[in-house]
Amino acid sequence: MAYDYEKSIRPGKLPHIWCPGCGHGIVMKGLIRAMDTCNLDRKMTSIVSGIGCASRLPGYLDACTLHTAHGRAAAFATGVKMANPEMTVICCGGDGDGTAIGGNHFIHACRRNIDMTYVIMNNYIYGMTGGQFSPCTPTGHLASTTPYGNPDPVFDISKLAIGAGATYVARTTAFHATQIDKLIAEGIKHKGMAIIEVLDDCPTTYGRRNKFRSVVDMMKRLKDMAVPVQAASKMTAEQLEGKILTGVLYKEDKPEYCEQYQNVIERAQGKAS
Repeated sequence: MAYDYEKSIRPGKLPHIWCPGCGHGIVMKGLIRAMDTCNLDRKMTSIVSGIGCASRLPGYLDACTLHTAHGRAAAFATGVKMANPEMTVICCGGDGDGTAIGGNHFIHACRRNIDMTYVIMNNYIYGMTGGQFSPCTPTGHLASTTPYGNPDPVFDISKLAIGAGATYVARTTAFHATQIDKLIAEGIKHKGMAIIEVLDDCPTTYGRRNKFRSVVDMMKRLKDMAVPVQAASKMTAEQLEGKILTGVLYKEDKPEYCEQYQNVIERAQGKAS
């Protein structure tokens, strides 16, 4: 029986703007399934994004959505959660929006361990704004602003999130479509900052410049790169060279920020009275 995605889409919003072969639609379907798995009340669910191809995702969904300034999704989402802690807050965006322009907001949202879920679609490039290199463009690869190869080392978004203090960090790829909703659902249920990184090649501004022959080849690349965490524990360093770990990379229970902040308010009110 086919899954009914249409009930979660705003009327008149399709077709979407994403290029043929883009994995963002796969991620959106995974998010819809995850929201259904968690039985989320759409009126109590806020989906927040910044600017970019990935950040167009909330505009298609029937929920309380907020399309904000470039790189500011985590800051706006923090405000939503602080103002109404009972809401489920989900951020969506790309690697450039989240870890370059929005990098400062990203690490501090992780540090605070505020209870929200951030789905970062890492497509290795600034797609919508012209194909500029991002912090995740592989070293040596081409972009509109690095036509002779990117000299920079890359961010590992998941490791960055763990180092900054996020208490649930997971990674998958657009190829592993059935894993996306499971990881997002677990992130939504987790009390604290949850980061789900989805490796999601851009076929247009990244794939063409870097001479990938087809979207199928790019998807096969994601499949071949991915190694489940459980399998990786039995592999040597040489076998893991060039591979990306997938699954739940880190999980910890720590005090959540809104609750900690409420404690401060109550202490201040007690002294004032």
